[in-house]
Amino acid sequence: MAAKANPVPSVWTRQQSAPDQPALSRTAIVREAVVMLDADGIEALSMRKLGARLNAGATSLYRHVATKDELMELAVDEVAAEITVPPADAARGGAGWRAAATEAAGSFRATALRHPWLSSVLGQAGLAYLGPNLMSYSERLAALFTAAGFPEPSRAIDTLLSYVIGMSTTEAAWLTTVARSGDSEGDFIARLMPAAQQAAADHDHLAEAYADAAVRAPVDPVALRDAKFAYGLEVVLDGLEMRLTA
Repeated sequence: MAAKANPVPSVWTRQQSAPDQPALSRTAIVREAVVMLDADGIEALSMRKLGARLNAGATSLYRHVATKDELMELAVDEVAAEITVPPADAARGGAGWRAAATEAAGSFRATALRHPWLSSVLGQAGLAYLGPNLMSYSERLAALFTAAGFPEPSRAIDTLLSYVIGMSTTEAAWLTTVARSGDSEGDFIARLMPAAQQAAADHDHLAEAYADAAVRAPVDPVALRDAKFAYGLEVVLDGLEMRLTA
């Protein structure tokens, strides 16, 4: 029995079709999809709506992108190009690897917050990791952690990314909720606080925490989120450093 021409269901294993009209290309399709995802989220993206924005029929789109799943793979790889990783040389010599890992983690978080849909689909976007930008990102991280001296760099990278993706997913979801409210983040928190205090009234530790927050001066919510991310990242890096020096 002959093998299937494309046994792996991924856009990265399928040969790209020739364009059927000069103004329409895979690049143009993906970039417009990212604009739609950033503005309205995954639920609002459809091939029909995307075609309308590009003044093209669905048939024309399908010549370049066979399914919405393929489109998501391409969109993930498109924004992955924005994530920076310091050169491997930065990890050589003492604590240099920590500063480099912190920079890489911060770049990932910043990209995820610019594109709030990204973190939530990383595990669902098919074989997105086969894309050239994500491959390059993975290679640069591997070079960084190898230069730092980790005997199993992939495990250290998985640990770091698990934290960054988890925090970024939660943070992006929160910011999406704030955006939908129409309030600024500070105003939304102020409006939410009385309800949160009431819900926590029967929970001693939570009630105390909310009471403390209510009497303190207002805190810049952006600075607070930055501090929370930095604290957790330091804990993760402390653990990795213990494994590195053991």
